[in-house]
Amino acid sequence: MILMELADAVLQGNRLALARLLTQVENDTPEGRLALDSLYAHTGKAHLIGVTGAPGTGKSSLVNQLARAYRNPPEGYAPQRVGIVAVDPSSPFTGGAILGDRVRMRDLAGDPGVFIRSMATRGSLGGLAAATASMVLALDAAGYEVVLIETVGAGQAEVDIARLAHTTLVIEAPGLGDEIQAIKAGILEIADLLVVNKADRPGVENTERALRGMLQLAHPTHRPGGLHHGFAITERASLEPGEVALETPAWEPPVLRTVATEGTGVVELYREIARHRQHLESSGEWARRERTRLQSELEVLLQATLVTRWKGAYGSPEVVQEVVERMLRRELSPWQAVTALLDGFIE
Repeated sequence: MILMELADAVLQGNRLALARLLTQVENDTPEGRLALDSLYAHTGKAHLIGVTGAPGTGKSSLVNQLARAYRNPPEGYAPQRVGIVAVDPSSPFTGGAILGDRVRMRDLAGDPGVFIRSMATRGSLGGLAAATASMVLALDAAGYEVVLIETVGAGQAEVDIARLAHTTLVIEAPGLGDEIQAIKAGILEIADLLVVNKADRPGVENTERALRGMLQLAHPTHRPGGLHHGFAITERASLEPGEVALETPAWEPPVLRTVATEGTGVVELYREIARHRQHLESSGEWARRERTRLQSELEVLLQATLVTRWKGAYGSPEVVQEVVERMLRRELSPWQAVTALLDGFIE
């Protein structure tokens, strides 16, 4: 299938064409980039929902239930097509990944309104694979109105999902000892909704109480001049020249209970996500987050492109090894080495 035929087939809802495009995107091929170029004008409509949290909190099961809710919504809501991007960690030894999230989403199989794509991190930090943003772009262009992005189990630095998603769900569970880790990791600071999953377990009240207490301390809406999704929490936050400050209250992240394996609490979570989207649109935050998301993506691509071009021009393995040897002999400091490599001049 030639390039333009592939892009046209994706726009027409051809699932096989979409799968082929996602493979090209994940492998970062020139064909995949060109296809995304032609599809870009058709993007910007999907609601991007990030799902992050510690391993073992039931993220995959909850994503499965949310997808079912979007396909069969509560009264008053219309069904929506759902794309799911599930990111699994790669082995540091083999580079492989199990991609086992689909095991928990088997009951979505056969629904033409749901498209699930698993991908490996391939060494990327931040809980997301490097190609995740491009995959989300392809699903958006293909007409999926909601894209659920499930990260690998989040640790203390894995908060990149907040730069990609419009709405970020942080999943906790009783008995995992994650409450204190959450505040250390900064995970609470990126949460638009906090979800205590596996709420049928003992200790759920303590977990919820701890999260609510730490939310008062950790979440930026409770601190003057704090940051949330890259935006200052002030009356005139993130305004462009000539814009007028919007008089809207800051979003207070709710704490919800769910039992994903039974579907308990999923309808309430669905309604809160819808309420958050309404808040984003009415406050103008949707547009500001979209601007920050695109700027972040641009910076990542710019860095990667500059490194690739530098390697093509000056970065032969022999030159790099020569610089490393001189650093070992303490003839060059790391900063001098970088300057020398960028200038293409090694004495």
